[in-house]
Amino acid sequence: MSDFMVFSLVPLTVAVIICMTCALLGNFLVLRRQSLIGDAISHVALPGIVVSFLLTGTLASTAMMLGAGASALVTVAMIELIRRLGRVEISAAMGVTFTSLFAVGVLLLEWHQASGVHLDVEHALYGNLESLIWFDGTGPAALFDPAALADLPPQLARVAWVGLVVVIFVAVFRRHLILGSFDPDFAASVRAHPALVDLLLVTMVAVAAIAAFEAVGSIIVIAMFICPAAAARLMTNRLRAQIAWSQLFAVVSAVLGYLLAGQGLGWLGFEISVSAAGTIATLAGLILLLACLWGPHRHRTGVAASP
Repeated sequence: MSDFMVFSLVPLTVAVIICMTCALLGNFLVLRRQSLIGDAISHVALPGIVVSFLLTGTLASTAMMLGAGASALVTVAMIELIRRLGRVEISAAMGVTFTSLFAVGVLLLEWHQASGVHLDVEHALYGNLESLIWFDGTGPAALFDPAALADLPPQLARVAWVGLVVVIFVAVFRRHLILGSFDPDFAASVRAHPALVDLLLVTMVAVAAIAAFEAVGSIIVIAMFICPAAAARLMTNRLRAQIAWSQLFAVVSAVLGYLLAGQGLGWLGFEISVSAAGTIATLAGLILLLACLWGPHRHRTGVAASP
């Protein structure tokens, strides 16, 4: 019990919160056919975070947010510039911009050799879940000890606050999100402000992705924006049930993925462990594959559903 609380409680909790948060937003991205927005944001955030660290010398959340925000502005300008000068479709301009900026971020990481401060390619891609150790969590009594709770890794509080903000956002704008997802024209006609809600949704996706970046890396964030919601979409034709399914798939992916990463190969006789974030993302993909093969609504060609 003591070892679990010290080494696994915080990483597992962070993984569950991030997976559920991304899956909740992912439901509306899937319905709007905008699933790759999470991928795009994760790509363009990396160079902004790296440049922010190089300028400030800190990985504080405020600096990371500002760097990622500046990177997003540069991204919008680059997409428009490429579209106009190259006279290409916006999807092509976005593809070139996203991949180029992500490559720039990776090159900056390698060039400045920032691994000594936990900002390197491995942490950027696969996250840093295993290092979220709660040294004062030596027993159940630590859960009620203010001094021990003060020593919790700061990533836990950060992702918890982001998860709470996302839940409040979905609860407050639920009607607007539903109308904008199923019929944007009708949403505009009843003054549901679909353009504003779209902007807020993308903002929430960006906030969730950036907050999760340091702890879980970009791979798991991208997977969780897509896989649980897409799998849930194949299980039901009602939005409430879809959200419930996506949350279940997110929790299963996080818990089983973390367990298999640490113990799975040991059960097979190999005394090694693998990346928790990578295993969680892989398990989410397998769940989506199973839903594609045996989901009740796997033969549906459209995205229509009932609220």
